[in-house]
Amino acid sequence: MRTEYLVKQPKTLMNKGSGFLGGYSHTLNPYTGCSFGCSYCYVRQMPVATFRGAEWGSWVDIKKGAAAIFRKELLRAKAKGPVTIFMSSSTDPYQPIEHRERVTRSLLEVMAENPPDFVLVQTRSPLVTRDIDVLQKLGDKVRVSMTVETDLEDIRKTFSPSAPPIQARLQALRLLADAGVQTQAAIAPMLPSSEAFAKLLRPLVNRVCLDDYFMGDGSGGRRTRSLGIASLYRELRLEDWYAPSAYRLVYERLRQVFPEDQIYISQPGFEP
Repeated sequence: MRTEYLVKQPKTLMNKGSGFLGGYSHTLNPYTGCSFGCSYCYVRQMPVATFRGAEWGSWVDIKKGAAAIFRKELLRAKAKGPVTIFMSSSTDPYQPIEHRERVTRSLLEVMAENPPDFVLVQTRSPLVTRDIDVLQKLGDKVRVSMTVETDLEDIRKTFSPSAPPIQARLQALRLLADAGVQTQAAIAPMLPSSEAFAKLLRPLVNRVCLDDYFMGDGSGGRRTRSLGIASLYRELRLEDWYAPSAYRLVYERLRQVFPEDQIYISQPGFEP
């Protein structure tokens, strides 16, 4: 799918945390839209996407001058109380255009100068390793949450063909951990995986967040149902994986290799 890029001059960057992300004071999105265009993305059903009139994944707005705006907003917010930031709630901060535009990096550099109380960087892209130098400056005030929905590359290609390969994400987790950056693997949303998945993650992280469509899409699974995701599971003859109880199988596999206090279910796994 070809992606159309538009340059925007935003007036604000920081939004109040709410709903599923109510544990954060703010959310921060370096871009509007996301070229990964994952089939199950809940943002497809949000106003930012539905009002656009174009297919999710086919357009991205680049927020020019974001760092200067964010610097002012961050200082104002810190003057009022604790600041915890989720980056990002409706885009991937390390989608391909970030290679060139470096908007996300510019925002992290602002945070390194004036650290918030905590920032969670949520991504599925190995590009995050480019910014290890800035992440290290944030120390224990940052955690990188790397989406690894499955260990099966054919499943990844079916559900999110434009997203980075699984093996590249696992290598990114290793590099981040070796650099002393706090990390977690986010099996979110959980896709069909093999029995070896938990053992594959064990050497890479000491924190795993497990989430599914029913707990994590903000509507008890209604948004996901409206996307027609169930049809993909039927085509693959994997209907058992599309059920509110399916996460228990992966949870039990994780419990065999991870201490229970390193396994988080849904919302608590994304909290500051």
